[in-house]
Amino acid sequence: MMYSINTITLFIIIISYMLSIDVKLTLYTITPLPFLSIIIYKLSKKINIKSLRVQESLSKLTTMAQESFSGISIIKSYTIENELNKHIEDISFETQTRHVDLAKFQAWFLPMMVLLIGMSNILVIYIGGNQFISGKIELGILAEFIIYVNMLTWPVATVGWVTSIVQQAEASQARINQFLKEKINIINRNSELKKIKGDLEFDNVNFMYVETNIKALSNISFNLEMGKSLGVIGPVGCGKSTLLELIVRNYDPQSGKVLIDSIDLKSHNKKNIRDYISYVPQTTFLFSDTIKNNIRFGNNNANNVEIKKYAKISCIDNEIEKFPMKYDSILGERGINLSGGQKQRIALARALIKKPKILLLDDCLSAVDVKTEKEISNNLQNQLENISKIIISQRTSTLKNCDKIIVMNDSKIIETGTHDELIKNTKGYYYQINFKQNKKTH
Repeated sequence: MMYSINTITLFIIIISYMLSIDVKLTLYTITPLPFLSIIIYKLSKKINIKSLRVQESLSKLTTMAQESFSGISIIKSYTIENELNKHIEDISFETQTRHVDLAKFQAWFLPMMVLLIGMSNILVIYIGGNQFISGKIELGILAEFIIYVNMLTWPVATVGWVTSIVQQAEASQARINQFLKEKINIINRNSELKKIKGDLEFDNVNFMYVETNIKALSNISFNLEMGKSLGVIGPVGCGKSTLLELIVRNYDPQSGKVLIDSIDLKSHNKKNIRDYISYVPQTTFLFSDTIKNNIRFGNNNANNVEIKKYAKISCIDNEIEKFPMKYDSILGERGINLSGGQKQRIALARALIKKPKILLLDDCLSAVDVKTEKEISNNLQNQLENISKIIISQRTSTLKNCDKIIVMNDSKIIETGTHDELIKNTKGYYYQINFKQNKKTH
């Protein structure tokens, strides 16, 4: 800001003084400057376009590199290293070409400015020289004008240089703005912070994913009292995960109500509600940090005793103790140096250490063996009596201890009851899936 004011003031003072000395010579001297402004504007627009293309290429290249590192085991198992290398080479070549194209264009930018600025000096010397020869001006005035023109040179050159940088920054900012301008559909209407007991109710809830027009939930109604557990089972795509998405308020239902402690979720403070909920999704994500810090992520104030306690409930403590650095062992990206079951149990411990009032588990023990899963299920039931639990699973053995189970199919609830009640319905989905799973284990 100060530099802009300084430049404008300098221009006004110098050009005013030049006009007071010799109007004709001044007009000839500053003639190239408007052309310089127009050229800078035109070239800057092209720099913006070319910078945007460079950013897009870099984005593709970094995304491809990240995915290649993350999926290296898949790439090797399918032996497509050569094809992938060729694809990365093509993207790299495209990025290089666009970088060189931008560099060439920028290489013309500064010489063009210097040429136009130099023309002012040439005009001063030529026109001023003729006026001096004809006796119209003195030699001192000619020298004075040359000094003034050079005083104007640096600000103009700086404007061009800064313009080039700004255009590149604008190209980068344009990509960031795509995310920043995304509208938040979930509106927080309440700023009140209050304690949550954990009673949960779905009252005739209907939900459709607008982007795909897929009906995920149809007339869903159930209630869960504080400290009780609800099991959810059903085929893939029947809407199980959507139940949890609505509870954490990633989405709002199109009709019906989701209530916590008999209050519509929309009337609760969104952040306050999430502080009382722990959600373990299907896809486990761990940070490139120590096991201790990954578990403590759910509660930064947790001490080592608490970390160990919830690791035991999640049946991962014994395995962690076998690592060379134990709880201080560093995990690779997304926990790549752990098995699927170990990652899931650490994620569960992270959720439990938060000490939530509502615990949501979305088939998060699918990679754990049946024996360990049964032990975890017993721990959840016996040691977390004051926590309301919704457990989604494809295994009936996981849901066996739940106070109530709902069976879903095609976005609807088709069966409700306890494990013992549901297995009496020999024609029901739950009976069929339980029969098949027990048959496999025997």
